[in-house]
Amino acid sequence: MRKISAYGISKLKQWEGEILFAYDDFDPPSNRRRIKAGDKIKGTLTIGTGHTGPDVRPGMTITSEQSTALLYQDLASFEAAVESAVKVPLTDNQFAALVSFAFNVGAANFRSSTLLKKLNAGNYAAVPAELAKWTKSKGKTMPGLVNRRAAEAGLWAEGAFVQSSGTVADKQRAPLITGKVASTATALISGGGLQMVPHDGPIAYALAAVLVIACLVGGGLYVWDRVKN
Repeated sequence: MRKISAYGISKLKQWEGEILFAYDDFDPPSNRRRIKAGDKIKGTLTIGTGHTGPDVRPGMTITSEQSTALLYQDLASFEAAVESAVKVPLTDNQFAALVSFAFNVGAANFRSSTLLKKLNAGNYAAVPAELAKWTKSKGKTMPGLVNRRAAEAGLWAEGAFVQSSGTVADKQRAPLITGKVASTATALISGGGLQMVPHDGPIAYALAAVLVIACLVGGGLYVWDRVKN
C-alpha cells in the first residue's frame, strides 16, 4: 500500500499540530491542558497529532518519534482510501495533499466529493478550487480550515506534477509571465489603452527605455530558465 512521504507527514503535523502530552481536545488550541488522573474531560483525550483511543491515558507523554509512529498508524485507512479511490496517477505531494484532506474531512466525504469525481476525470487543475470549498464547520467558515485548504492546495501544486494526459512530468515550470499579467496586457492593447501613452517627449523616451530593459530582462530569464533545466 502506498504511504504518505516524510515531507507530507511534516506538513500534516504543521497543519494538525503535535502535542506530546495527553490533552482534552475540547480545550482551545492556545490553551491545551496536561490532563492528569482525576481531571474532568469535556471532549476526547488526545495525544500527538490527533491520536485518540483506549491507549491514551491521563498523564501520558510521548516523544516526537512515537507521535509520528502513531500518526502513520492512524493514516493507514486514509492512505488506503485515497489509493483505492483515485484512478489517475499522483505525485507524492499530490497523494500527501489528498491524504491530509481525507484525514481532516473523513474518508467517506472524500470518496463522495466532487473533487474526486473531477480528478478521476483527469481534471487535475480543478483540485485546488474543490479543496477551497471545504472550509466550513457546522455551517460557519473557519479561518483555520481556509488556511489549511490553501496549504494543501500549495502542496498539491508543489514540485513535480501529473499532466492531464496522465503522464508525469519531471518538473513544473512557473510561467515567466502569468496568465493574469498577459491577459491584462492583451486587454490594455486591444482596448486602446495605449492610446493615452505619449508618443514623443521625455515621458515617451523613458517608457521606451523601460520597455527595452523589460524585454532584455525577460529574454535573459527565458534563456536562463531553459539552460538551468
